Amino acid sequence: MFDKRPTTINEQIEILKSRGLKIESESEASHYLSHISYYRLGEYWHSMQEDKERHIFKATSKFSDVIALYCFDRELRSLLFDVIEKLEISLRTKLIYHLSHEFDPWWFQNFEIFTDSRALVKTLSGLEEEISRSKDPILKNHFKKHKDDKRFPPAWKTLEQTSFGALSKLYGNLKNTIKSKNTIAEEYGTVNHTFLPSWLQSIAQIRNYCAHHSRLWNKNLPGAPKLLSNPPYAWVQDVPKQHEFLKLYVHLCLMKYLLNVVAPGNHFTKKLIHLFEKYPNVDPNALGMKLNWSEEDLWKTYSSNKSD
Repeated sequence: MFDKRPTTINEQIEILKSRGLKIESESEASHYLSHISYYRLGEYWHSMQEDKERHIFKATSKFSDVIALYCFDRELRSLLFDVIEKLEISLRTKLIYHLSHEFDPWWFQNFEIFTDSRALVKTLSGLEEEISRSKDPILKNHFKKHKDDKRFPPAWKTLEQTSFGALSKLYGNLKNTIKSKNTIAEEYGTVNHTFLPSWLQSIAQIRNYCAHHSRLWNKNLPGAPKLLSNPPYAWVQDVPKQHEFLKLYVHLCLMKYLLNVVAPGNHFTKKLIHLFEKYPNVDPNALGMKLNWSEEDLWKTYSSNKSD
């Protein structure tokens, strides 16, 4: 039976000290522990323990390094959230534009063009829930004007309410014979429908981690995106191997590849380098970063009048 009792912040500090974690300022540690839970910070000091059964820290372990890792991870999530926002808006735009023209503005309700009907029902159910909660005046006005139309509002209104995850599921669920599925993949430089669905699923998953403030640093990520053997745009020479897909680096590469299409001249590389420079105690290997990653063509800064 689980019988642990809650501990006070002072007790938490004493426990950490007794296990060998150097705490330079107890008042500072008390401040952080009063705003960031012991359990959450534990995800960052876990790797600093030489004996994980007894939770004994390595001799060099410092509380300030734990906080640095936490802050690095928080800023990394913020950076990726900004990148993914651009990709999400672009994907939403392309789905609405191409499929509304190929079929009609209610294509997302057309079971004939999707592979998995049950998955589509789930997606539409989620959409209906989002719309029912929405305070968007455009939607309210639509329902007021079109009381007799029992369909969803057209794609350009409805899909503005949905998440990146739902958008990626809609795209992936399209039948491979649908022209727009290949068109969108071609416009992103991912050649055809074979590769892009797994990229979008990967990015949607990371977006969820960012949205829920979950750790990305030193995290093993599920999922295995399919990589292009000969991408039409700049890519990496040192291609991650399958076992390296657990780490964040390969997923960062996917984001950067798409971002170079969506926002040429973006500053993703510069911002990521700055983040590693700001937190020198962070080991890039924990994210699976390659030794000379920033020198790869994919990651080099592109000259453009556009910016991110």
